[in-house]
Amino acid sequence: MEKKMMTAAVMDRPLSIEAKQVSIPEPKPDEALIQVYCIGICGSDIHYYEHGKIGRYEVKQPIILGHELAGIVVKTGSKVSNISVGDRVAVEPGVTCGRCEYCKSGRYNLCPDVVFMATPPVDGAWAEYVAVRSDFLFKLPKAMSFEEGALLEPLSVGFHAMRRAKVGPEDRVLVTGLGPIGLLTIEAAKLFGVTEIYGSDVVAFRRELALEMGVTGVLNPLEGDIQTQLQQYSNAKGIDVIIETSGNAKAISDCIRLIKRGGRIVLVGLPTSDAIPWDIPQLIDSELDVYGVFRYANTYPAAIQALSKGKQDIRKVITHKFPLSAIKEAVELARTQKETSIKIMIYPKGDDKL
Repeated sequence: MEKKMMTAAVMDRPLSIEAKQVSIPEPKPDEALIQVYCIGICGSDIHYYEHGKIGRYEVKQPIILGHELAGIVVKTGSKVSNISVGDRVAVEPGVTCGRCEYCKSGRYNLCPDVVFMATPPVDGAWAEYVAVRSDFLFKLPKAMSFEEGALLEPLSVGFHAMRRAKVGPEDRVLVTGLGPIGLLTIEAAKLFGVTEIYGSDVVAFRRELALEMGVTGVLNPLEGDIQTQLQQYSNAKGIDVIIETSGNAKAISDCIRLIKRGGRIVLVGLPTSDAIPWDIPQLIDSELDVYGVFRYANTYPAAIQALSKGKQDIRKVITHKFPLSAIKEAVELARTQKETSIKIMIYPKGDDKL
């Protein structure tokens, strides 16, 4: 039987990507076939596109990138019972084993056998269709758009960070780095009831967007001492929680002197250097809590419920939209125009959804 074909964005080597015809995947008994309505471009996608690897993960064969997606169920495997054809769903892109100690304890994001979309050699979802194990599909409320469904993936990083730091409405929060993750971390803080949120970034466009999204104040590390700026904004009350998303070495080092005594620091952004100096005596003397964040776990149902009850619009982070046929233009814009682009969304169904 002749296989049915679909369009997918295939990267065969660094800086080389184009829309090609590939076979539509056939869902396994525990999987569903999803028609992708929209899918975001992530910083990791751009890193693979530009450099061909991230750490120990290297692109050694043609690969389909992309892992921030939402779509509609068009076919289900014989053992699938939790979703049906026609359901609108968000896709959690990391399928874990479900059997190891991490999965059993609820921290499945640490599963050593996770199969994560667009992490070599696993294909992602810059394509018209993708097959996904059904327990990693989450139904979207009628009022929630496909764009919001796709943004649940990066939002989940911020959501997980809030949980790690046990953030509550009484906390004053600083988010360093106002790229897509940083801005969506601000949105996650709102979902946790935080009303006093500050953002820091060297790019004016990002600071302006953060203000538009409702932060209390923005800081520019290039314009004077950050600690002095924070003291002025917070009336010398100090910051309870810092979520560091930039990965900038100085920003990471500065966390200890910027946080108040007894505060919590959450490290999200990956630095380019393995060794970064920290003032350990001050960390100990201030009795600080420091948390690392690796992706997320158990966030999708809670984030969907919180967003559906709230009034905020996380789609403000979407700055550009492209059809899948223009994937080369889209990734080049993301790679070269970081000061004017935040989240770029791809629409495999075509121009009618732009």
